[in-house]
Amino acid sequence: MTAGIGVMMYTVLDQARADLEGTLARLAAIGYLGIETYGLVEHFGPARVRDAIATAGLTLTSAHAPFPAGPDAEKILDRYEELGAEVLVWSMEREEFDSPEAIRRGVERVNEAAERAAARGMRVAYHNHFAEFSQVFGGQRAYDLLLDLLDDRAVVELDAYWARLGGADPAEVLARLGNRVRFVHVKDGPAVSYEQDVMVPIGEGPIDWARTLAAPSGPRWHIVELERLHIDTFEALRRSYDHLVGRGCQLIGMISGPADVPASNDRITGFRRSMARHGQT
Repeated sequence: MTAGIGVMMYTVLDQARADLEGTLARLAAIGYLGIETYGLVEHFGPARVRDAIATAGLTLTSAHAPFPAGPDAEKILDRYEELGAEVLVWSMEREEFDSPEAIRRGVERVNEAAERAAARGMRVAYHNHFAEFSQVFGGQRAYDLLLDLLDDRAVVELDAYWARLGGADPAEVLARLGNRVRFVHVKDGPAVSYEQDVMVPIGEGPIDWARTLAAPSGPRWHIVELERLHIDTFEALRRSYDHLVGRGCQLIGMISGPADVPASNDRITGFRRSMARHGQT
């Protein structure tokens, strides 16, 4: 398994909208290698966001963007193709997991998006919340029904925290997904309420991330997302990064993009220095 550590930009959305370039520079200075965009393209336009990511020396791991299906599909693809996104990440709605038939109808939209994205040389990734795991039909979790119906061209972004809230063991889910998973959202906190949970830095909550992220799978990104905090956001991100790197959760090999593309020498050098700080070589 190879992995890089990135940040989901919802975590620093307010900061990025106030100072895009400065926020990305701070993430890179901590040691993060990539970002998943959220709410930036709509605010700044794809060209500025693309240039700011490159200037910071970061990688665009993926873009959190609506599935390109229905009448707006080509407009969505145009926008994120200009950004340079290779993978568009989105979810189905909670009510779409109320029945097996609702799941089938929802997956039709995802599969249409996978087909349209493939025509542009792009992919879609499915991001879960908790209903996929809490809803069970005939002894089968809704998430498994979804995966059975999902187009093979679609990949998976596992939000391990919400999977736990839904009653699943994230490590077991990750191991079963195998090469299908390309991104893992990493959060920490009580995992008791979707609307009210307050997050803490990774490693300071109850989730055993060392065990979870040791689960075997294909090349992937570990993407830190801290949605609600009672401490400074950048301090939480620094402590999260230190925890993950200190446990060997970031490895050279897939640190410049969704496909195994070698990282630039300066990013590898910076990464090695970071590993040295944590007693790893």
